[in-house]
Amino acid sequence: MIRNIQSATDLAPAYDLVVVGAGPAGLSAAIEASIHGLAVLLADENESPGGQIYRSAENASDADLARMGPDYAAGRTLIERFRQRKLSYAPSATVWSVGPADEEASDGVHPLEVGILLGGIARPIAAHRVIIATGALERPFPFPGWTMPGVMTAGAAQVLMKSSGLVPSGRTILAGTGPLLYLVASQLLRAGVSVVAVVDTTPVENWRLALPHMFAFATSPYAVKGLKLLLDVRRRAHVIRGVTAIEAVGSGQFNALKLRRGDKSLQIEGDLLLLHQGIAPNLNLALAAGCDYGWHEHLATVRPNVDLCGASSVQSVSIAGDAAGIVGAVAAALQGELAGLSAALNLNRIGQGCYQQRRNRLARKLARALRGRTFIERRFRPDKTFRVPEDGGTIVCRCEEITAGKLREVAALGVPGPNQMKAFTRCGMGPCQGRLCGLTAVELLAQCRGQSPGEAGYYRLRPPIKPVTLGELAALPHTEAAIVAVAGFAERAKDGALDINHGSHQ
Repeated sequence: MIRNIQSATDLAPAYDLVVVGAGPAGLSAAIEASIHGLAVLLADENESPGGQIYRSAENASDADLARMGPDYAAGRTLIERFRQRKLSYAPSATVWSVGPADEEASDGVHPLEVGILLGGIARPIAAHRVIIATGALERPFPFPGWTMPGVMTAGAAQVLMKSSGLVPSGRTILAGTGPLLYLVASQLLRAGVSVVAVVDTTPVENWRLALPHMFAFATSPYAVKGLKLLLDVRRRAHVIRGVTAIEAVGSGQFNALKLRRGDKSLQIEGDLLLLHQGIAPNLNLALAAGCDYGWHEHLATVRPNVDLCGASSVQSVSIAGDAAGIVGAVAAALQGELAGLSAALNLNRIGQGCYQQRRNRLARKLARALRGRTFIERRFRPDKTFRVPEDGGTIVCRCEEITAGKLREVAALGVPGPNQMKAFTRCGMGPCQGRLCGLTAVELLAQCRGQSPGEAGYYRLRPPIKPVTLGELAALPHTEAAIVAVAGFAERAKDGALDINHGSHQ
């Protein structure tokens, strides 16, 4: 049965496989690998498994399951399968680095070192393979007023519903584009929330780009579910489509949304504004590990380069699920299984014949699960007006309060890339490490330089990718080589321990 780990001191020094993230991809990867006898550690930032899509599904009431819908309830079965496996699970754990093991400490078998923070203690864990399944983040949605009190993301509202059963009490407006916008609207309506309007910013011309892929979508599971969702929301709420500009207004607190639709302007009063314009891979850990990446034009986002089984450009590091590209829960779970299966093959726990047979079966299921995704990508691609703000006073980096105007000033100086722009402005240096501004900053710089975002590049990320205190870092076990690098000397005491005080100032 599963072993729950609450403190870093209870971690084993090494594992065959470390999985980061307990959403559909991470859970499925851990299950598959454990079936083949691998020693697996799944590290999860949340208090219970499920990720964002299945957050708190394990303990949800019947009323919660009914409100959130059948896709949410399906997560309980996956979590139950996970709980029955023989593996280690570390909830409330922060993975802040993945990289090659120290040559001195390496045993020649475990080539990777994973930095984990758990229970206030930081520890390096050796691993033969690592699967990054960190999921996705809501993409930045910068426009005038998006940082004021009373404005939050639709995903954040969904987290509160799932984890605490909290729903808005006042007049609620949803704005943006993408399937999740309508899903959250539907869930709020079922919970009795006063949804006064759903403001859809999806570009009208997206239909032209999506139309060639309509047949694949119409024959996919997405079609019927999507149509029911749209009809449900349009029947119960005021939906305003074709919106080309929005602005949140209020005196210290949001109280109205100004919008423009064609040549008409409108103002909608409300108490809470929920924003969403799609999701993007949560790629900071993958990029900090050194994985190659590229710009995906149809998704308008950066994503890591991986093969069918999730293998990245870094040996022994795989990426599965939405962390490698937005695919949805069902496909993410299948990608996790493929990554877990590949780990078993790499460690000689499964024969080539059996591996190939199962791989082919999973690949066919994955192809079916991905059917219709191209239509969705093109249909709900957010307009550039809402990805790169034209108003110079609009804040892009919320952590450091850097505006679009300031970034354009720096771009005009001729900075060669986003990392130099970060050095000039601190954009991307805050606690979120670019998660909330990276895509906007890159597209803005590319626009100013007249190049594609792929040519502009992305932030160069280095561990730790999450906040770690100096005390936690200082408490890490140190090798003799590390002490020599810092202190310039090392001398062994008679008992064999390192005497790091010898020669120091008293």
